[in-house]
Amino acid sequence: MSRKKKEAKQKASTRHLMNTKAITDYSLQTYGHGELVYFLIKPSNISVLSEESIGARIYALMTVLKGIAEIEMLCLNSRENFEDNKQFLHSRMEQEQNSVICKLLEKDLNFLDRIQVQMATAREFLIIIRLRDEKQSEVFPYLSRIEKSLKEQGFIASRAGSEDIKKLLAVYFEQNVTTEKFEDFDGERWVILNE
Repeated sequence: MSRKKKEAKQKASTRHLMNTKAITDYSLQTYGHGELVYFLIKPSNISVLSEESIGARIYALMTVLKGIAEIEMLCLNSRENFEDNKQFLHSRMEQEQNSVICKLLEKDLNFLDRIQVQMATAREFLIIIRLRDEKQSEVFPYLSRIEKSLKEQGFIASRAGSEDIKKLLAVYFEQNVTTEKFEDFDGERWVILNE
């Protein structure tokens, strides 16, 4: 990497590094890669579906994909990932000499395992539409057609709002969704505006 590129990267803001220009009520605006609109798809529990039902779900998804060329898909955890914590606890248990501390570490590890099992099905499936040069007057009818197409094919889908998008970013970049409300600016809840 050239020196100028390294210097430019060091000066880039966090938003530039994340390629996140702004979050609107219905999209994520990026730097030079269009505007991303997310549709949240509620997953089906295929473990209880018959083979025919699974085939029908696959065919329905194929129908949606054929009808909308701009679709991108994303699957991610919708909850925290504890793998780093579990690896840390394992390494501490190997190093620890005190048997009482080892038992406590083992209890912590078992607790994380129980939480992870409870959240094993906590996945989010998203269909992403990348808007590039669409006229503003055409955007909402276009997005409504996509949502209607998803619902006609039997998918439980909804367009992600700004809070949903913030949660997606928190999960994707930080693997953390422990907050109830995401701030637009760090420390925003502590600022008291004088009116």
